[in-house]
Amino acid sequence: MPASPPALIETTRDGPKTARWVLEAADCRALATHRIARLGMDEAVPPYERVRLSPSGSFLMVCLSGSGRVLLDGRWHRVSPGTACMAPPRVPNAFHALPGEPWHFLWVRYDEPPFVTPLVSAASPVKVKVDAAQLHRIWAGLRGEWESTRDVKALHHWTELLQHHTRRLAEPWRRDERLRRLWQEVETRLAEDWTLASLAHAAHVSEEHFRRLCWKELGRSPMAHLTSLRIQAAQEMLSNTEDKQEVIAQQIGYRSPIAFSRAFRRWAGCLPSDYRARA
Repeated sequence: MPASPPALIETTRDGPKTARWVLEAADCRALATHRIARLGMDEAVPPYERVRLSPSGSFLMVCLSGSGRVLLDGRWHRVSPGTACMAPPRVPNAFHALPGEPWHFLWVRYDEPPFVTPLVSAASPVKVKVDAAQLHRIWAGLRGEWESTRDVKALHHWTELLQHHTRRLAEPWRRDERLRRLWQEVETRLAEDWTLASLAHAAHVSEEHFRRLCWKELGRSPMAHLTSLRIQAAQEMLSNTEDKQEVIAQQIGYRSPIAFSRAFRRWAGCLPSDYRARA
């Protein structure tokens, strides 16, 4: 079982050589239309670091050049140019710059209360390859308009274009109907003892092909995606019911409350009891 990451502390650190452009919804009303709290373009160098323990909305970043490390699914991953990463609300996310070439990336953070369907969910890809240059043109167009005439219609146009592309990235299984049908079915049967073999059989493909398909479309292994769906379901039950943890564990496929607690802590950054206390 992978080790849990070290305890995280809410952190915002830039350093004197980091360059940032940030646009806030409080200043640009067009962003608030889509519950975008803020967005920006960063050129980060050490000691640049961000840690958000329980963000109120979805987060998406696109690497343009350089590289950095991002916490995804409870593990640290190196992110390279042409890669988009995303994280759902109320799950810890963190990232920091590495020594060497400055890390240039686009990002957008949403504000999504629990009653709102988030842009990024447990079913969304966690890391995918993208046309970073195309996305850069959209961010740059919005920035150019904001820093010049600030025409309301033009700002609306750029924001709609940005939202269209971020939503397309966050949509699960954009190209493979088999994955869409399978994971929708799995979400209704999380209590079952799913294995790689049974998932591949349900998708009518070989285990190896199914593994490659999930990595390509979702950026994670089949079993990691299953865990993501289970933890999100647990978060919803911890927030909206008074069911005991043992009951919740059984309902999402964990035979042992201890195994459930460990998996939850690794993915959500805290114990189920702590998550319920702050929900």
